[in-house]
Amino acid sequence: MVLNAERLPPMLRISKLTDYATVILARLAEEGAGQHTAVELAELTGIGLPTASKVLKGLQRGGLVASTRGARGGYTLARPAAAISAVDIIDAVEGPLGLTECASHPGQCGLEPSCRVGRSWQRVNVAIRRALGDVKLTQLIGREANAAPAADLAVVLGSRPGLRVRS
Repeated sequence: MVLNAERLPPMLRISKLTDYATVILARLAEEGAGQHTAVELAELTGIGLPTASKVLKGLQRGGLVASTRGARGGYTLARPAAAISAVDIIDAVEGPLGLTECASHPGQCGLEPSCRVGRSWQRVNVAIRRALGDVKLTQLIGREANAAPAADLAVVLGSRPGLRVRS
């Protein structure tokens, strides 16, 4: 499939660190994965050790992985993979998801008293958080079927002006 993206606006995107966090969590969620050191996880995933260590620290602060110190130490999932959602991963690595300043920090924007769109963006933000909260790590790694059918990309994007979708 080739997308003609000549005049597409920027899209919502997760950072590389969040992508790497998902890869590391997927490895830890594998059947019988047990405990792994940062070095092992870096080797198993192909993520550089400094980056893997940084990601693991964020995941630990976010309560998604537990660490054990010492010669036999390492990282494990802090809770079952089915109890970790996509929004949990994003929040742990990037901080709370917020499309706009008022969506992530209500009352902080000087324009809020006269703004006519802030409440709408807040509703959109809540809907996106809810949708990402419904996607579990087990679904991301293919261990569990997605609850909702995947959208047909051609249908979703095909109606955008200036965008052609070819198979």
